[in-house]
Amino acid sequence: MPAVNAPRLRARTIEVPHFGDLLRFASPTSPLVWLRQGDGIVASGRAWRGEFTGEARIPDSAEAWRQVVESADIDDTVNTTGSGLVAFGAFAFAAESGARSVLEVPELIVGRRGAVSFVTAITADGSEPKPRLPEAQPFGETDATAILEDGLMSSDEHRRAIDRALDLIHTGHLSKVVLAREQHGRLPAGADRRRLLARLASAYPECWTYAVDGLTGTSPETLVRVLERQVSARVLAGTAPRGADEEADARAEARLRHSEKNLAEHRYAVESALASLETLDTHDDPGTGLTSSRVPFTLKLPNLWHLASDIRGTLPTGVTVLDLVDALHPTAAVGGTPTPAALDAILALEPFDRQRYAGPVGWVGAGGDGEWAVALRGAEIDASGSITAYAGGGIVASSDASDEYRETQLKFRPIVEALRGEAEDEPRPRGAEVMR
Repeated sequence: MPAVNAPRLRARTIEVPHFGDLLRFASPTSPLVWLRQGDGIVASGRAWRGEFTGEARIPDSAEAWRQVVESADIDDTVNTTGSGLVAFGAFAFAAESGARSVLEVPELIVGRRGAVSFVTAITADGSEPKPRLPEAQPFGETDATAILEDGLMSSDEHRRAIDRALDLIHTGHLSKVVLAREQHGRLPAGADRRRLLARLASAYPECWTYAVDGLTGTSPETLVRVLERQVSARVLAGTAPRGADEEADARAEARLRHSEKNLAEHRYAVESALASLETLDTHDDPGTGLTSSRVPFTLKLPNLWHLASDIRGTLPTGVTVLDLVDALHPTAAVGGTPTPAALDAILALEPFDRQRYAGPVGWVGAGGDGEWAVALRGAEIDASGSITAYAGGGIVASSDASDEYRETQLKFRPIVEALRGEAEDEPRPRGAEVMR
């Protein structure tokens, strides 16, 4: 990998009194945000940034982070999830993508986990970090709203792409491939992007609401999470719309639970994730083995049902969360099966660069822990305010093009409605009822 041009970082974390809404401490124009159920970390400034490209973008970032941590001076008496030296990250979906893959260490992090609130200050010039809780910034007057319109993948083009994918499946080249569509829009000049994030966090409190280098959204899918060496990952594959009333909703859940098409799609995704993680299992430690439930459960979101499976295990010796991210990406849930053929099909059938859609997004700590999601239900928003949103669906032998198009419409809904301002601007109170 290229030499890492990293200064000797110094980080200090202190505990602070409870302070309310985390988003008030994020940047209005370039937020760094990782939230779920009111907890998480938000950040501002930049102490170090690494950019990575190509096939080795994730392992290169893992090695760069090891070098940064080895030379860092860290004072963390709080010692909770997200405290100490932390880098936010977002990675391109494909090696061929023109999008930048980044790790970024901010200058100031404000965080909360349960009853513990904290502030971390980070310096890169050798000076003593002096953490203090900054003044909360009220939301700006200009809202982050936009109307999205279809891009290159129109409904007709989407149907043609699915027909071609089905040909590949029926001739034995693939078992599954995930095809996406894109939509475009633009934020008003001077928009406070925290308003968009507040609406996403309020409407989808069980999801990971994220913003890293302009990549913005709310993901239901945990790619991998490592806390105190305990590994957990959630696989989502198989989707159905929610019913209009309680009775219809129960029927929709039951149909999904017994759908051969969706169960097959889910099985490919779980088997792919387990096989990828097991390549890192050194068996040096007792209990390192990874397990998953044999039967998926249904996950209820405000607009969709998903089939879901949780994978659990223990982090192997010498491995960090970034190594797990590298092993897992791309999962069959966002790429397909077999992976090489599915990635080739995506490049051939999608008339656009996915950028970082369906790539890993999250954070990594100095001890190798971290939380990473699959960048779904969101958009790339560049410095000028140009928006490209994405949504996709898994194609298997029994897929129907009309059904798949409707599925992408449902998956666009979180970002489309948030950009229209069709949700609360304030996150729900801690402890509010959530849907599991």
